[in-house]
Amino acid sequence: MIFGIHSLLFNETFLEKDLPLLDKCKKMGFDAVEIIPFDPDGFPAKKARQAAADLGLILNLGYGMPPEYNVISPDPQVRARGIAFTRKLIDLANEAGAVVFGGAIYCGWGYLSGKMRTADEWQWGVEACRQAAEYAQSSSKLIIGIEPLNRFESHFINIAADAVKFIEAVGMPNVRVHLDTFHMIREEDDIALAVRQTAGHLGYVHACENQRGIPGRGLVPWVPFFAALKEIGYDDCVTIESFDPDMERIAKLICIWRKLADSPDQLASEGLSFLQQIHRQVYKN
Repeated sequence: MIFGIHSLLFNETFLEKDLPLLDKCKKMGFDAVEIIPFDPDGFPAKKARQAAADLGLILNLGYGMPPEYNVISPDPQVRARGIAFTRKLIDLANEAGAVVFGGAIYCGWGYLSGKMRTADEWQWGVEACRQAAEYAQSSSKLIIGIEPLNRFESHFINIAADAVKFIEAVGMPNVRVHLDTFHMIREEDDIALAVRQTAGHLGYVHACENQRGIPGRGLVPWVPFFAALKEIGYDDCVTIESFDPDMERIAKLICIWRKLADSPDQLASEGLSFLQQIHRQVYKN
């Protein structure tokens, strides 16, 4: 299994000045780093690719689509801008040599219509995702990750079973489910069952505690979660995703208002050690 870390735990940006973070993550023992190119025009994709290759690191990209690029908007112009922006991000992911491009990339992150998902929204989302997947497939083996979000961040796809239905409707082999335990513990009836429902469709995993703290110090049932991953044959990337409340912009976006560890380094290193221990315990039995 490959263990990754989210760059936003350490840095608010990923510009050229942030490239040394890759070396730090490698020295901490991580196999992969996930980057959010908040400033797409300033993201040093080619240099990040070379730096990661030199270090033997895998890169993944994530994003949360802002309202102006919401591909399930009732406004067709907004949807068109969203599709164009998605292609730009796919180009950056390919330049960076990313394996996965995932997250809230199939709807506007934080967009809530005030009612349940509609048939129109479903169709708009499926069409936009299919176009993105076709575009990605034409130039690379990039995995498009569909991450179910909790009810406070989206009304569109909240559970793994709906992500699977969405992927099956899109009908493209490079579109996979991107599970995140932070969202799952809020929305799923049974986390292990939800994992099993993604069999054949799972492409990426975020390992997050219910409060976004150090994995193993919260409510997530890690042994059943990893046992379900083993059952469906998933042995790819599991990325710790958390954030530093001292970064005001990020803390406001993610709603973290207290310290979850003594330092980002502690959260990363202790989280990695815990997840590796659970992986050994489950996968070797």
